[in-house]
Amino acid sequence: MPRMLEVSDEVRAEIGDEEADRLLAGVNAPGGYDCTSCRTPGDSEQERTSTVLFVGDETAVLAFAHATCLPSQVVQVTEEQLRGAARSIAGDSPAQAAPEQAVLGVTSGLILLGGELHPALVVEPTAPIARPGTTGAGDDFLPLLIEQGFMPLPRIDSVPPVLHGWSVLLAMGQLHAILQPGTAGGSPVAWWQAHQALQVADAWRAAANKRQQVLMFAAPVGSIGRQPREDLLRDALDKAAANGKLVAATLPLAGT
Repeated sequence: MPRMLEVSDEVRAEIGDEEADRLLAGVNAPGGYDCTSCRTPGDSEQERTSTVLFVGDETAVLAFAHATCLPSQVVQVTEEQLRGAARSIAGDSPAQAAPEQAVLGVTSGLILLGGELHPALVVEPTAPIARPGTTGAGDDFLPLLIEQGFMPLPRIDSVPPVLHGWSVLLAMGQLHAILQPGTAGGSPVAWWQAHQALQVADAWRAAANKRQQVLMFAAPVGSIGRQPREDLLRDALDKAAANGKLVAATLPLAGT
């Protein structure tokens, strides 16, 4: 039976046309699998499934995810992280490997503040974020961002301060990256980069171009979730703020 697999051009370029075609034809493709994002079972014969290629310095591991959790993409990781991902994909110690596999989910939406709509990005990882060089099940996502200048937000009632040096890269109406300052005063580098540019709504793009800045909210895994409507997204943000699980900043817009 044909698999409902999605293989992005980026993944195809890494694994080659022959292997990609074999996967799409059902050869070497899984039936059942554990989603590399949410860790729940999936079935490539019954639901759309993304191929996710973890690429280290010397080796690579092909994993699978629900298409509703992650798009097909290439994820650059260290060799140590790759070993953790491989253990998790094989079913060994998934709780330990999960922090190594975290992918940043980014959602765009318009947020109402002071009677005016502001373009916003909401960032939530798919797993806890550990501080580099540490082990354990802790989540340091918000402390790491606070150290970068993001502000804890107990409630969403005003525009957060501008975080200079950071920016949101928009090009041809698509979201490409969130940039952070480079080291030693160098050029900005991508803190988050879309593996495939994300289309944003016309109203969001218009608001971003008008204000030349974007609000960025960030919350730890499990705080926001996938919300189908902007009013539900706002409710989830308000709840995360009230629970002390939200940081924010205003980022200048780069591009149009």
